[in-house]
Amino acid sequence: MLDATDKKLLKLLQTDAKKTNKELSVKLGLSVTAIYERIRKLERNGVIDRYVALVDRAKVRKGFSVFCHIKLIQHSRDYIKVFEAKVAKLTEVLECYHVSGDYDYILKIVVDDMDAYREFMINKLTTIEYIGSTHSIFTIGEVKNTTIVEV
Repeated sequence: MLDATDKKLLKLLQTDAKKTNKELSVKLGLSVTAIYERIRKLERNGVIDRYVALVDRAKVRKGFSVFCHIKLIQHSRDYIKVFEAKVAKLTEVLECYHVSGDYDYILKIVVDDMDAYREFMINKLTTIEYIGSTHSIFTIGEVKNTTIVEV
């Protein structure tokens, strides 16, 4: 169970994971040792899964975001396993969700531009077996994009 201090600590770490234990201790009014122990406990318990650097996609020529809905030709276990294994290897796909509704999957894809997306579709995505149909939605602008999970 997370107490109020753990929740505050998690918010601070999600905002800037490079803050030192000293900086965190000042903000939370705890000793450096107490901060260290709390972070280790959160890591051991799997609450903190990993630390990452967030990249400005536009600066690395991946500023064109697409949400692609995928429908498989059949919902067999084998088709699902093959599709999921192959889509997991596509570096352009940042996220893939198995969903309910009219489509089976939603993919978040980032590439440089429309031409790059066309190449991705033709040479990578649609070569995966068992895809029955796709529906692409291109983003016009980003209203909110956060990695912070409120706890």
